[in-house]
Amino acid sequence: MRRQFARSGETVSRQFNVVLNAILCLHELLLKKPEPVLGDSTDSRWKWFKNCLRALDGTYIKVNVLASDKPRYQTRKNEIATNVLGVVSPDMQFIYVLSGWEGSAADSRVLRDAISRTNGFKVPQGYYYLCDAGYPNGEGFLTPYRGQHYHLNDWTLPPNTPQEFFNMKHSSTRNVIERAFGLLKGRWAILRGRSYYPVKIQCRIILACCLLHNLIRREMPVDPLEHAILEDNDSDNEDEDMNSDFYTHIETSNAWTTWRDNLAREMFEKWLGNRHS
Repeated sequence: MRRQFARSGETVSRQFNVVLNAILCLHELLLKKPEPVLGDSTDSRWKWFKNCLRALDGTYIKVNVLASDKPRYQTRKNEIATNVLGVVSPDMQFIYVLSGWEGSAADSRVLRDAISRTNGFKVPQGYYYLCDAGYPNGEGFLTPYRGQHYHLNDWTLPPNTPQEFFNMKHSSTRNVIERAFGLLKGRWAILRGRSYYPVKIQCRIILACCLLHNLIRREMPVDPLEHAILEDNDSDNEDEDMNSDFYTHIETSNAWTTWRDNLAREMFEKWLGNRHS
């Protein structure tokens, strides 16, 4: 940049941060508002999960930290990274992003921090998000059954139990967050390799990339990058008012487990009825 524009490194750095801060100031405008799945939804994936606000997961993005901090940021694959919590809508726009946690932190710990913050991640009572088995199956957060087939590649035969059918539908629906992360990293090269910026600036860059990703998703009817590396999965839902009371912690409970069991049984019976009709 210094060579191309014949400016000092200080000028380039200062203007970079001016633009970065300006983008971050648009977070309320660019972050997607969550929209629950309606009871009359016809979306083949989401219709099974009434009142679901979509999907969340964590991903690792490499960062540059001081030598003394590397053990805390070291992931299970021995990479130095930050654990980023992302929440997305069906059209792969980000609803919420939290970066900065060390790579050694468990996904559930990052989520607990997000929902405990005063201006953090809000989950209205009566609604929920789809999560993988790395999170607790508690109110507001619906996870798959452990010990059952789950990943899409595991399914070679039709499911035989409510738990298997639930996991199959949960996996195919929650997959939107994996695809969103893939699209995000495919779009921004700065997220694919370790940056030389200080870790605090890197975390701000991650959020800015998510915001610009949302802008592109809104303004481009056809996203060429998506069609190059991902399967298209757009769907639209109408707005619906949500309660002002939010979940402020996440813990497993017998009531929530029973609710999941009832949902799985209802989904399986409906599927069987449709097959035999």
